[in-house]
Amino acid sequence: MPARDNDVTERERIWRRFAGDEWAAFDALPAVIRRRIQDHAYDAWSVNALILWRAFRRQTGSSARAARRLLRWLDDCEAVERAAFAEAYRARYGLPLPHVAACATVQRAIVTGGTGTRTTGGAHRSTASA
Repeated sequence: MPARDNDVTERERIWRRFAGDEWAAFDALPAVIRRRIQDHAYDAWSVNALILWRAFRRQTGSSARAARRLLRWLDDCEAVERAAFAEAYRARYGLPLPHVAACATVQRAIVTGGTGTRTTGGAHRSTASA
């Protein structure tokens, strides 16, 4: 029996997943990108992220600009994925996705203080106040 995947989103219909060593790709990414991938609402596919990181770094000539561009890209992709999943849910069940209907934000890990402690919080919660 083939292995089952718990990814029941619409991602395979939207994106192409590149093959490769996910852990090696994850480790090769800058720390800021690794943290964002850990907080992604869905599996952010590290191999794809590394391919984009390298392309953005070549295009911008700067690791910092490439990182900012990839962070924006991941945010945009996540929004597209959430919308597609909500659309598929509505088509299947005739109801809005419950957390979308409740206007809930994506839960993210937030580093508080200087201790590196991570807690959960909404997607738009500021880390500046502590």
